[in-house]
Amino acid sequence: MKQDVYMILGPTASGKTAVGIELAKQINGEVISADSMQIYRGMDIGTAKPSIQERQGIPHHLIDVAEPGEMYSVAMFQKAATACIEDILRRGKAPVVVGGTGLYINALTYELDFTETSHDTAFREQLMQLEAAQLHQMLFKQDAEAAGRIHPNDKKRIVRRLEILKNEGNSPNYQFREPNEAYHFIMAGLTTDRAVLYERINGRVDHMMEQGLLGEVKALAQKYTTAPTSMQAIGYKELIRYLQGEIPLERAVYEIKRNSRHYAKRQWVWFKRDERIVWYDTAEYGNDALSIAQAIIRQGQ
Repeated sequence: MKQDVYMILGPTASGKTAVGIELAKQINGEVISADSMQIYRGMDIGTAKPSIQERQGIPHHLIDVAEPGEMYSVAMFQKAATACIEDILRRGKAPVVVGGTGLYINALTYELDFTETSHDTAFREQLMQLEAAQLHQMLFKQDAEAAGRIHPNDKKRIVRRLEILKNEGNSPNYQFREPNEAYHFIMAGLTTDRAVLYERINGRVDHMMEQGLLGEVKALAQKYTTAPTSMQAIGYKELIRYLQGEIPLERAVYEIKRNSRHYAKRQWVWFKRDERIVWYDTAEYGNDALSIAQAIIRQGQ
């Protein structure tokens, strides 16, 4: 009999963290983060990383496992998260995966093949000699969708995409295979009225600024002068532009809110395609995390 793995997902600011913790408390569980930015140490406020107090004694895995200057791939997440699931189950507890990074969720719930992506070291080294702006323009001509997704200054990801296009054509980075049959995934999505969610996002950004997000970004920018991929996260890239004198602070905060709303919309579109997900409108439960967690437990029975 396959063992249960609970998954709490949905757009940013939908209440995943609180529901995941309440669920873990009810089923003797431990949380595995599926957030591609909460893996980085020192990126706490801008990623809405749950504090020690907010975790309420529930163990959290795959938070603070990498330095912002390190590259952390989907393949690395898949391996680490699977190891966490096995360890939690072995100790007689219940894994609760919580996060909004769609590719991370798919890396666990599908059989993903990471081996087919070609490497061309000579071509890569040739590209690395060019300026980021020139590389981004090259990418735009070959794959406009990818160019819109990758920041113009993110040289490593631009080069990687150009390398894939050269060797494989316009194919996806990862090959989605059959569903992962190793576990029984209980997939619960959180949603609410779009206007309410956007208002919540705006309020959360204001709260992050009050908590000291600008200081957090300033400290990271001083430590990582080469602008690693992690610093392209929403909330960081906008404030870096402010620190570099490109835009006023008011504009940076406006862009964080706007980009966060756009990101939430993209998450919604991604997850809505997955028919395995049972959706919970948080407003119907009075936005009470415990009530939603109890409904998810009934889903898994």
